[in-house]
Amino acid sequence: MTDTTIDTAEVAKFSAMAAEWWDPHGKFAPLHKFNPVRLQFIRDTAARHYGRTGLRPFTDLSLLDIGCGGGLLSEPMARLGFAASGAAVTYRATSAEVLAAEGAAFDVVLNMEVVEHVADLRAYLRACARLVKPGGLMFVATLNRTLKSLALAKIAAEYLLHWLPPGTHDWNRFVTPDALRRMLEECGLNPMKTQGMAFDPLAWDWRLSDDVAVNYMIVASR
Repeated sequence: MTDTTIDTAEVAKFSAMAAEWWDPHGKFAPLHKFNPVRLQFIRDTAARHYGRTGLRPFTDLSLLDIGCGGGLLSEPMARLGFAASGAAVTYRATSAEVLAAEGAAFDVVLNMEVVEHVADLRAYLRACARLVKPGGLMFVATLNRTLKSLALAKIAAEYLLHWLPPGTHDWNRFVTPDALRRMLEECGLNPMKTQGMAFDPLAWDWRLSDDVAVNYMIVASR
């Protein structure tokens, strides 16, 4: 039997909201808001890494979106060429550990807003690292463990602005960029870039930023 780092309580929490994944005004509205920003970042970073251009730059490359939810990233990435022409996205209700045990490997692995919801972060990242092909990339997006993130991503987002249902996040599971980079290195990956994301209240939208105090992404290669 393959061990799993899945937290069943976290799965149940998000499964209860699953019908609203594609509603831009529902409980996942924040994901819809910053989805274009992170999608562009992934596209540009992967295109530079692989030297690809064009409307479907990733034809013949493979991508895994772990904890993909409703496919808000998976489906646009497939349209950029990560799925064979005309092929639909393949969804599997499984774990990173099972895929790694099967010997699966991908050119790009997306780990977006997942690491703060797993039962054992180090074990989870070890399994995920095995899923990255040599020369491939893994993108990890999560929340920093700072007082600013406690105030904005937890208290304000869940209880004041009601952007997220109360209890969506546990601040104690947030992880600092330094700690996450060290864990990725321990898994045999090479952290290449740390990118912050910030909410612009004037434009009422998200943008890439040097500020990693709340939301950030790390790109690592194998």
